[in-house]
Amino acid sequence: MIDFEKLKEEQLKLAKKVIVRDSFDKPELIGGVDCAFSNDNVVAAVVVCDFRTMEIKEKVFAVKKANMPYIAGFLAYREGPAISEAFTKLQNKPDIMIFDGNGILHPRRFGLASHMGVAFDVASIGIAKQLLVGEEKGNVVYVDKGARAAVVVTREKSKPVYISPGHKISLKTSVEIVKKCMKFPHKLPEPLHLAHRYANEARDKVEKGELKAES
Repeated sequence: MIDFEKLKEEQLKLAKKVIVRDSFDKPELIGGVDCAFSNDNVVAAVVVCDFRTMEIKEKVFAVKKANMPYIAGFLAYREGPAISEAFTKLQNKPDIMIFDGNGILHPRRFGLASHMGVAFDVASIGIAKQLLVGEEKGNVVYVDKGARAAVVVTREKSKPVYISPGHKISLKTSVEIVKKCMKFPHKLPEPLHLAHRYANEARDKVEKGELKAES
């Protein structure tokens, strides 16, 4: 039985470590992180790109058994173990990481991007396709009168994405970084687009029995 009250307390405690200001040097490498799912397996992929050219420098993945179902607000507890496993395999550690999930746009200000950013001590950005919490006013999402995310249309005639700082980065810079990583005709910034594709490729190998999940 999962004790969600205990997890909420942990999130609130760890959220105090989140820094929402630019605390990194000029980025050279940027990583995208996404997960795919096969039965009860989580397949996490990290793709590291050259920030200037978007050339792939490294890509890794890890497969772990999911220890809990998807529950809004607790994504890091489902995907985090596999993401952490993949991150430890990297030879080229990124200066900034972009996650398919929220940063501080979260009921306890501690979404996946914030959770992993604090865990890895790296600047992180969250991108979500659906609004988890808050109120949209123009192109900003507010929670308790505080600006938590930007509403950005990254591709013409597409629904917007919600960009929120995860850790060690400001909201303004988060949006600027994402925009610099866009590559037509993709809706997501290139490192995240590549991680999404790579996660799906790895999942297909798991389903064919070519890879096994770690417990």
